[in-house]
Amino acid sequence: MSARRGWSVARTRRWVQVSALLLFFGLFIAVRASPGWEPSWAHRLFLLLDPLLLVATVLAAHAVPVILWLALGTVLMTVLLGRVFCGWICPFGTLHALAGRVLFWLLPARKAPQSFSSWQRAKYYVLAGFLVMAAFGGHWVCVLDPIVLLTRSCAVALFPGAQWAAEEGSTAVYMDDSVVGAFLVKLSEPPYRLLRDHVLGVPRLAFWGGGPILALFAGTLLLNRVRRRFWCRYVCPLGALLGLAAWRPVLRRKVVSASCNGCDLCGMSCPGAASAGAVDRWWPSECLVCHDCAEACARSALGFTVASPAAPEPRIETLDLSKRALVGSAVGGLLGLGLMRITPQARGSVYHPDLIRPPGSRSEREFLQRCLACGLCLKVCPTGGLQPTMWEAGLEGIWTPRLVPQIGCCDYTCNLCGLVCPTEAIRPLPLDLKQKTRIGLAAFDTSRCIPYAYGRDCMVCEEHCPIPDKAIYVVEVDVIDREGKAKRVKQPRVDADKCIGCGICENVCPYRDAPAIRVRSANESRHSAEAGARPPNEPILPEEKGGVPY
Repeated sequence: MSARRGWSVARTRRWVQVSALLLFFGLFIAVRASPGWEPSWAHRLFLLLDPLLLVATVLAAHAVPVILWLALGTVLMTVLLGRVFCGWICPFGTLHALAGRVLFWLLPARKAPQSFSSWQRAKYYVLAGFLVMAAFGGHWVCVLDPIVLLTRSCAVALFPGAQWAAEEGSTAVYMDDSVVGAFLVKLSEPPYRLLRDHVLGVPRLAFWGGGPILALFAGTLLLNRVRRRFWCRYVCPLGALLGLAAWRPVLRRKVVSASCNGCDLCGMSCPGAASAGAVDRWWPSECLVCHDCAEACARSALGFTVASPAAPEPRIETLDLSKRALVGSAVGGLLGLGLMRITPQARGSVYHPDLIRPPGSRSEREFLQRCLACGLCLKVCPTGGLQPTMWEAGLEGIWTPRLVPQIGCCDYTCNLCGLVCPTEAIRPLPLDLKQKTRIGLAAFDTSRCIPYAYGRDCMVCEEHCPIPDKAIYVVEVDVIDREGKAKRVKQPRVDADKCIGCGICENVCPYRDAPAIRVRSANESRHSAEAGARPPNEPILPEEKGGVPY
């Protein structure tokens, strides 16, 4: 194969990478809360093409939405062509390639051979540990899955940060009353309005736990200064899964020995470190099929060719994984899952009052066996009330969604979180059923509620209650003021038979530090099926034990 052709393929690959990255960001931005908008499978395309999510969900939940089987197409492509997904399509891989170029441009270093290292087997042991966890119901692979990690980082940190910069920058320009400021307003307002109406979505979007998520994302990119595509070589569990599928691909590297002078320019340019110095040694499981090696070869001695999977190929090296290390990884996965479930919360013995799941969420154990913590439901929430958990659901449930009513309520006319969930951890409930699904129960703190504590009327919570026949009602009572005179005050009450726990009462309460009415996880519909007493989504009566086991 000629060097010119290798260069052409490599250039085509770069264009495909950039296009896939832009497509990812375009689809991500398109997921937003706007009137009349409904998500389609295309908005979750990259998650649906991720075979690691398919395998982990099947193992953990023993069921998976039909649409997630699209990931088998990625597996088939990998079996035939090698890790094309990693080298050409994966948006996280493209970001790592760009980060490596930028970091080595800022901090130049001598170019050295990128030979295969035994440490590259580490990602296969990481994968083994995660899959063992999944087999026992622990869906924790989502923490390190590259597509989920990128989606979550965009939803919780990058997108809100960009939104904050756009809003604050536009406000600063708008408030400048100088001549220059007036001129800048004319220039900045049209693009800002376009962003506000078609890109930004919920104003002032902010999330708890954005710092650790951003730190993990930035840390993975900075590691590219240590080794090019460090994440892809040593950590990525999806890359490991695809590496296993690519152990003997149809598309193979070919070296013309008569033309090769052993300069190892191909090895120096290989981002996956798929060789080991000698040109006739090649690890297809590590090769990203990027064609950089063919582009770097000045003697046209290197390229790719098609061969039968059964054809002998002495140059192909196998991973030769250590059985002892695989057993250790499996034991580590079991021990890790055991530590996550050692607490009373994990055993369902106690309930966390602040763990309010979105309407349509499955029972907590099944929810955790499906939820990817991808953050799409957080981004699409029209009030910004869905937030990533920190410790409310234990370590196993970190970064999964929960409702924080003080930040934003569950919009009575919205069911987007269930429609956008790729694994149906949040079921796509019809709007009429969603409006009857109980996610919590409101209760008054009479030591702070204005009618109770101060003898003054305050009807804010009752006025905003979205239930047609009102879950909050008032009772007129006589109270004695400091002069000893009686006066009539309207005190609010909660009808537990009607309250669905949407949280709008807590959100609009005049107290912003600690609202006088709080919604807790008691009375949830989703746990009614655990006792076998009634079908899912049928409300639990107030006298029955409620709460969120987790």
